[in-house]
Amino acid sequence: MNITVFCSANALEERYTAPARAFARALGERGHTLVWGGSFAGLMGIVADEAKDAGAKLVGISVEMLAHKAYSGADELVTTANLAERKAQLLQRADALVVLVGGLGTLDEVTEVLELKKHGLHDKPVVLLDTEGFYDGMRTQLRRMDQEGFLPRPLDELVRFAPDGETALRYAEEAAEGAADDACDGSPVASV
Repeated sequence: MNITVFCSANALEERYTAPARAFARALGERGHTLVWGGSFAGLMGIVADEAKDAGAKLVGISVEMLAHKAYSGADELVTTANLAERKAQLLQRADALVVLVGGLGTLDEVTEVLELKKHGLHDKPVVLLDTEGFYDGMRTQLRRMDQEGFLPRPLDELVRFAPDGETALRYAEEAAEGAADDACDGSPVASV
């Protein structure tokens, strides 16, 4: 499976990096491919190193303005002209998407993939690894949107929140496998 990961390119505290390392290690040990922002910086680099050390293939999707931070050990590195093209490539190459802790760029990426999923433009699993309750505020806001009729699809069809890396990976695998099974038998694609 190609698992696209959105996360910070900043150096972070161990309470954030340890769960990301565990997730990346499990991703590699299970033979998945890491598709990510292609950077060696911060959490992006940590996730790439850990996944690679555990046997994962690495597909980096960088952007021209950040080419100087491109990860040199990727199996494949694509450099896009702008952030919009980068996001499109990250989604296109994904069988599932997992969101680790991150800043505005990560928030931009996850809200875009949720908006596209809301409109039925993809049905790939989206899982947020809620390390240390990092995404509690987002979960609260999304629940309110769901309860007050702002979402045309139930929230649990759009996104799942996971307490740890193992659960995040399991959610992504189960949902992607269910979608593949449904596609093979002609049934509608399964939701997350």
